[in-house]
Amino acid sequence: MPEVGAVQDLLASAVAHPDVLQWHTWASLNPGPALVVLGAVHGNEQSGATAIVRIIHDFQTGRRVLLRGRVTLVPIANPLAFAQNTREGERNLNRRFLPREQPQDYEDRITRQLAPLLAAHDALLDLHSFHTPGVPFAMVGPRNNSGPREPFARAAEEMALARALGAPQVVEGWLEVYDRASQARGEPPDDEGIGTNEYMRSQGGYAVTLESGQHEDPQAVEVAYQAIQGALRHLGLADVPAPAPFTGLATGLKDVVLRESPDDRLARDWRSFDPIRAGELIGVRADGTQVLAPYSGCVLFPYPEAEVGGEWFYLAAPQA
Repeated sequence: MPEVGAVQDLLASAVAHPDVLQWHTWASLNPGPALVVLGAVHGNEQSGATAIVRIIHDFQTGRRVLLRGRVTLVPIANPLAFAQNTREGERNLNRRFLPREQPQDYEDRITRQLAPLLAAHDALLDLHSFHTPGVPFAMVGPRNNSGPREPFARAAEEMALARALGAPQVVEGWLEVYDRASQARGEPPDDEGIGTNEYMRSQGGYAVTLESGQHEDPQAVEVAYQAIQGALRHLGLADVPAPAPFTGLATGLKDVVLRESPDDRLARDWRSFDPIRAGELIGVRADGTQVLAPYSGCVLFPYPEAEVGGEWFYLAAPQA
């Protein structure tokens, strides 16, 4: 397949030139929305990069044609981390995603390039994958609000895009629960929780994260590819086959539980969206204290190897 060689070429380029970002833009003379798609914000999450290269190849060969608006495809948002096959280069690019006048590290320098690119678009699709086995899902931000933390007025458009990506689940409510994790660590909410999506919303756009599956799952590439096609079709940018939309209730993040000791252990090999009943055992602390589910819902983002003070798992429940 041509995209396999292309991904290898991009990887070689990232290894040789980690100070160079590549993106590909197509602009139609017919007015329409502008979509930007990011891959490999975390360098060990490479399915999105492969999927984006496939879409680039589709446009370059005429297999896909832009009908209106504009689309920008960024296969490798973090070349250093991608080349290392690590989550981050010098730090997490998806935290403190705010352009600084004086960049302090590699990811700051990337942010100075990517931030204005995102701000020049209407919608962002950010492609990721996850650590443990589980089903793919899309993630959206807050509901419409005028509050001080993350004011937003495009929740309906954001949810419609998320539903069009073909993922079997949609999750909402990231930043509020992330702030709760900071408070649990004794830290006031700050810019640490601001990632690509939050920055996009702050610039008047809207954004969806697509978690395409486990990092090494070959099917994750196809999930990400179908999600890009779903976004193109939903926004009327290209006449492409679209995956079946998600029609169920979104799942809302409710709480986060931090790992307090390296000897804390999960009660079993949890997967995201595993159902839990109120009172069910989820994990055991180092001193033997049981961590029980405070309500019925599901587990999200279980991370057995989380650092002390890091997010051990999240709890969620269906939203009305």
